[in-house]
Amino acid sequence: MADNPGDASKSPTVTTSKAAPPASREPALAATDFAGDVGPTSLREAFVSYIGRVRGGDVGMLPALAGLIVLLIIFANVSDKFLTKTNLANLMTQAAPIALLGMGIVFVLLLGEIDLSAGTASGVAACTMGIAITNGGNLKSHLGGPTFFLLVAFMVLAGVVAGWYRIWVAVAFILFGLVILFTTIGSNSVIAILLSICVGVGIGVLTGFLVAKIGIPSFVVTLALFLGWQGVLLQFVGTGASIDVGGNPFILKLESASAAISPAWGWVIWAIGAGGLMAFSIWRSFRNRARGLVAEPLPLVLAKTGTVLVVTGVAVWLLNQNRSLTLLKQQGIPRIVPVVLVVLLIWTLVLAKTPFGRHLYAVGGNAEAARRAGINVLRIRMSAFIISSGMAGLAGVVSAARTASIDATSGGGNTLLFAVAAAVIGGTSLFGGKGRVRDALIGGLVIAIIPNGLGLKPNLPASYNLMITAAVLLAAAAADALSRRRARSSGLG
Repeated sequence: MADNPGDASKSPTVTTSKAAPPASREPALAATDFAGDVGPTSLREAFVSYIGRVRGGDVGMLPALAGLIVLLIIFANVSDKFLTKTNLANLMTQAAPIALLGMGIVFVLLLGEIDLSAGTASGVAACTMGIAITNGGNLKSHLGGPTFFLLVAFMVLAGVVAGWYRIWVAVAFILFGLVILFTTIGSNSVIAILLSICVGVGIGVLTGFLVAKIGIPSFVVTLALFLGWQGVLLQFVGTGASIDVGGNPFILKLESASAAISPAWGWVIWAIGAGGLMAFSIWRSFRNRARGLVAEPLPLVLAKTGTVLVVTGVAVWLLNQNRSLTLLKQQGIPRIVPVVLVVLLIWTLVLAKTPFGRHLYAVGGNAEAARRAGINVLRIRMSAFIISSGMAGLAGVVSAARTASIDATSGGGNTLLFAVAAAVIGGTSLFGGKGRVRDALIGGLVIAIIPNGLGLKPNLPASYNLMITAAVLLAAAAADALSRRRARSSGLG
């Protein structure tokens, strides 16, 4: 047995007779095993590394940025009104509800799932906000006893399910939502907005339970709920009726290009946001280098963050100019922009800096491997749908503020399709495991630019909007599929 080299596990003679590798081979092994930890040390090496990743299938948000630049150039040549200060403000407000809804859907897409009910769920959640505001916080007086108590029972059931699976953040939101339902504090605009988010969280618990625990495919569950929430919205609002929120200044100014923060506060937000990003990126580069970790070259960090600083600075400067054609001044960043940026920052940190974010990517990449590694896959999957529907509640509020009303069609139509398209166009994969929250913001801008630019040419038929959006979405999906195929062929996928 000892003379058989293929049976080393049974022969201590074979294992102990092997000498340690010569010292001369150790540097070669170290270079082979850990060369990737050094990272590029110059702009040239960083560029070569990036080109290698793109060729290997990791295109990131490159197609979305390219598409955004192309659309900007096209529409700037089509109409001289496209790059005006007024249209820039309008574009931001138009993209906001799509981007917010898309941010929530990113979490579901990272698992390789889909949430087709997010659009109509946003309508139902926003409807509760509208009812609370217009009825002094008394939802029962508008809904009637049976419908009101069915809503309460639904929220209680959702809270019990979330508690059973120890999703305590969802439990907290649902309990707060129940407090709002049984009191009149929903007459306050901020509290009413929180009610919409709380109802969205309750909807997400139901969706996540049916998909993660019962095992019904997400396409089937969310398609059924897409229809179901339309019926609930019709029950809440009534046939042919609508809920007018235009009389509430706080809600109305949330999504209005004419209602903006002061120019001084605009520069403060720019300094904190863009300046803070640059300072943090430089500090992280120095820290990682000092610890011997992978870090981008300082010139690359300065180039990337400097570009963000300049582009956003120019945008702030333009928006701070008077864009009114009357004697009344109209200037500053629309109020919805800081809201979107804060939400973007929160979810970016959740995905990048928390165990939940790492577990979400792990489950999306390989659910079985994640389960064997000790990750609670069921709770992660439920949480993704909870986040999606909770964000739908916020997006529904923003959409209602834009139209100043809520009716039986709110959240229907192309709302959901545009939100999914925003996430996919931005770079989030439909196959799971790849994507960032910022994808929805970039994709939302692309989606908003198309109707915005076409709207400046009234002689163009409305059908162009849908056809061009479809073409852009197909191009993004094709880029995702081709990049994954290239990644597999190169051994990276």
